[in-house]
Amino acid sequence: MLILGLDPGLSTTGWGVIRAEGNRLTHLANGQLKTAASEPLPQRLAHLATMLETILAEHHPTAAAVEEIFLNKNPQSTLKLAQARGVALMLAARSGLVVGEYAARLVKQAIVGTGAAEKVQVHAMVQRLLPGARIAGPDAADALAVAITHAHHLATSSKIPLPAKGGVRDG
Repeated sequence: MLILGLDPGLSTTGWGVIRAEGNRLTHLANGQLKTAASEPLPQRLAHLATMLETILAEHHPTAAAVEEIFLNKNPQSTLKLAQARGVALMLAARSGLVVGEYAARLVKQAIVGTGAAEKVQVHAMVQRLLPGARIAGPDAADALAVAITHAHHLATSSKIPLPAKGGVRDG
């Protein structure tokens, strides 16, 4: 399975693509998509969409994972982040991908073992989990962490037995 991880932002959106085969993870690509603060918001969102479409077309992921929004002290920053995230969600869905959404705290828990981990710890573990990967920057590392979290989630959830036909499973 090829998983596209996204750490959305209007100024910089991190992205990373990994291959997950059972518990084995392989780094394929990563980067950071930037928009110019001097551009009007609609043009920035359109530019972000074009760049994400290129990544989707180039890597053909089979799944996507996006970090959830955290609240900033500045409501305008949160709103811009939400709009960039909306572009990412829409493009992934339009490409036919089921999208996993993960809170930053859950990503830290999955990668480092504690939801209170520092960014430096997360980035160090991403590098350890994907040896040899040349990571383009902090937003790309965050995106790879989201992709790894999704891979772990899929591997764990696929081991849970499904209920018998017509049965109901709690959880």
